[in-house]
Amino acid sequence: MGQGNDTEISEFLLLGLSEEPELQPLLFGLFLSMYLITIFGNLLIILAVSCDPHLHTPMYFFLTNLSFVDICFTSTTVPKMLQNIQTQSKVITYAGCVTQIYFFILFAVSDFFVLSVMAYDRFVAICYPLHYTVIMNSRLCGLLVLVSWIMCILNSLLQSLMMLRLSFCTHFQIPHFFCELNQMIQLACSDTFLNNMVMYFAAVLLGGGPFAGILYSYSKIVSTICGISSALGKYKAFSTCASHLSVVSLFYCTILGVYLSSAAPQSSHSSAVASVMYTVVTPMLNPFIYSLRNRDIKKALRAFLVKETL
Repeated sequence: MGQGNDTEISEFLLLGLSEEPELQPLLFGLFLSMYLITIFGNLLIILAVSCDPHLHTPMYFFLTNLSFVDICFTSTTVPKMLQNIQTQSKVITYAGCVTQIYFFILFAVSDFFVLSVMAYDRFVAICYPLHYTVIMNSRLCGLLVLVSWIMCILNSLLQSLMMLRLSFCTHFQIPHFFCELNQMIQLACSDTFLNNMVMYFAAVLLGGGPFAGILYSYSKIVSTICGISSALGKYKAFSTCASHLSVVSLFYCTILGVYLSSAAPQSSHSSAVASVMYTVVTPMLNPFIYSLRNRDIKKALRAFLVKETL
């Protein structure tokens, strides 16, 4: 192996979504706008739920957790991309890259768990309405969130430590707007078999597991709704989980689109573009979905905004 290949790389270049100079101001304005909308929208949901005692229920407790995760998830990637566009620099340090991978995996997997816990909450509310307050008590809600965070933190720590064992010699250009784990593994010049096994195992266990739980919950929910005799009863039952189902569909469909696009040859750029959907667009749309489809949230938001303007 040549001497150039023995030199460890301390910096990487994030190629971003486009290298065309005339598109950089447009990309900066677009992503800054989406980022600010995401932060403002999710913060508004958190504040509205916190300030309205009527919304201090398990459903909205999990919703505030989802909004918090979405804020952190977007903040892991977008600010660095905006900084690189503004400074016309594509550089990210090795330490910065590993840190970004850690927090990206942490909040991405947290999204999976929060959505699955919310599905379980809707399952109990619709299938066992008389026992809902007993089953979904504050202790269980706190325990579900705590266990989810512990599993996500341990998984992120494992994936990041596995990254540290890799060597990066000559390939230092990342065809993405953030340090994505799969892209980094492909760039390594050392043996990546163990990293790939850990990554795929974690994806199946921590991604597929919550998704299977969501599918099971909604299969039971649909079965219960179909058993309701009145049309009004069916509508009310479905409306309680319509927002969550919309968010789940959007999040999982965009992620599926990313991995399908990454399976195609010469797809690095298309994969980066597709990643925008679940890293930026979905967290931005979540507050709109919940506020537009939920009368309680709309009422709380109006009360909060009126209170702030007085």
